Amino acid sequence: MTNEQLNTALYNRIFDEQDKWKQWLLSQNPEEILFHAYEYTCREDIILALEYTDLSDERCIALLKSPCPLADIFTEFERTETDHMEDIRQSIESRADHVIRQEKKKEER
Repeated sequence: MTNEQLNTALYNRIFDEQDKWKQWLLSQNPEEILFHAYEYTCREDIILALEYTDLSDERCIALLKSPCPLADIFTEFERTETDHMEDIRQSIESRADHVIRQEKKKEER
């Protein structure tokens, strides 16, 4: 297989895995769906990232060995330290600062 074919095979496998998981999720009650909302969003982001990523043959083959590569990637992601909460705090402060600047401009008029 070419590298493009390997990447396509991996993408298709992950897309199918997500589709099956989504069908299961939609059959759950609303509370269970909300409980899995974060996981659903992350899994969708993984798929999106994969659309714009060309993995090496070796990496594609490694991931294709798994019966559920998307779940495996999500589990790996969950264990990763990110700056997500810091980014949210910065966004809160940035928004507050923007509002303060806007109010000061109005007062100066």
